[in-house]
Amino acid sequence: MYECDDGKVKLRLPRPSDGFVVSELISQCPPLDTNSTYCNLLQCTHFAGTSVVAELRGKIVGFISGYVIPDRPNCLFIWQVAVAEQARGIGLALRMLRDILARNQNSQIVTVETTITASNLASWALFERLAQELKAPFNKSIFFDSSKHFAGNHESELLMKIGPFNAQHEA
Repeated sequence: MYECDDGKVKLRLPRPSDGFVVSELISQCPPLDTNSTYCNLLQCTHFAGTSVVAELRGKIVGFISGYVIPDRPNCLFIWQVAVAEQARGIGLALRMLRDILARNQNSQIVTVETTITASNLASWALFERLAQELKAPFNKSIFFDSSKHFAGNHESELLMKIGPFNAQHEA
């Protein structure tokens, strides 16, 4: 099992038993959309290799879900980034992203994509920092339009593409 420990926050692969706790964490991290617990269980099993859990003293304080886009095996799509309030401001989200990219099983990844609403400034800053670290270009475009896809009930989701970058990542 993959594990990394810096003495404070431990990063590891998600397990099925994490699904419920991950759902609770996401519900405490607005503006993230909540998914069903079943969805989070699948993320913690089927997508464990492209997701990560962060623990502080045995408690889950961070979670990133991601997956390799089926028809683009070199592209990692980051679905959600959740960090508990007590673990914010220490660079944990960026560290979790680095952890996913550093895994041997993800060595083929040369682009990262995610969607972010225009108002989610923290996510924009995180992914711009990732692009800088990877020395990779990034661009953004509308992916899901507020009126067309959400009937005006949700902000437009902008697609941020990072890459291509060197496939040899380091944690």
